[in-house]
Parts: sequence; C-alpha cells; structure tokens
Amino acid sequence: METTAKKYNIWIIILSIAIPVVVAILFTVKIDVQLPVFLPPIYATLNAFTALLLMLAFWAIKNKKIALHEKLMKTAIGFSVLFLVLYVAYHMTSDSTKFGGEGTIKTVYFVILISHILLSVIVIPFVLITFVRGITNQVELHKKIARFTFPLWLYVAVTGVVVYVMISPYY
Repeated sequence: METTAKKYNIWIIILSIAIPVVVAILFTVKIDVQLPVFLPPIYATLNAFTALLLMLAFWAIKNKKIALHEKLMKTAIGFSVLFLVLYVAYHMTSDSTKFGGEGTIKTVYFVILISHILLSVIVIPFVLITFVRGITNQVELHKKIARFTFPLWLYVAVTGVVVYVMISPYY
C-alpha cells in the first residue's frame, strides 16, 4: 500500500505542475486552423455538466450511494478533462475574445475570471488527491480533503459558465 501511495503521490505532483505549465505553453502556440465558433458554448456546457455532476455526487454520498458517487465523480473528472482539451484547442486556433463591457461590470468580470483561473490551477492537486484517496479506499482521508475540494471545484465549474455567459456577446 505504501509503495502504491508513493506512486500516486509522484503522479499527483507531476500532473499538478505539468497541467498548468503545458496549458500555459500551448496558449502561446497558434495553429492556422479555424475550429467551429460553437466550441465555446460546448466547453461552457461541459463546465455546467461538471457542476451538476458534482452536486449529484454530493447528494449521492450524503445518501450512502457510494457506487453512484464514484461513477458521478469519474464522469465529472472526464468532463473536466474534455473541457480542458477543447478549451486549449480553441485558444490555439482562435484569437482571444476581449470583454467589451465597461465600468463596474468589467471589474466584476475580471474578478470572476481571475479567481476562476487561479482556483482552476489550485484545484488540480485537490481533485487528484481526493480521487486517489477515494479509489484507494482511504475513506477518512478522502472525506477530510473532499470538504475543501468540493466547493473549490464547484466554484471553478460554475464560474467557468459565468465567464462564458458574460463574454459570449463579444464573440
């Protein structure tokens, strides 16, 4: 068990660093291919589904439906990964859209956007650690970190949708 935990810990560290670094690098790469304009609503919908899955998984675990909770969480992770792939692909092939609002709404937009971006990086190791503790049946440790992971991840998923809704008139 100890060796398995160490292997997972190494992967958690590697992925927690590599994912944001690779995403940042890929944002500097521009590919001369036009992806469909309808991609942003698709990846915003993935964020919305992730938020819904997280809330359903929370309900499932509170009602002792462990197998359902596990399936919902694995699906939420899958949706988050798919979101990230589509989001990066879109930004590698399209120019960034500037927010066109003025005044207070612009400040609100940037507060939400910046908190969303920062927490989307911070939540990565939380999600990975929580997941590993769940699949390795470390229930008490899983519960301890899930108390932090759930609201962080839910905030990132919901604010992803909010950011899209706020910027969508300017696409």
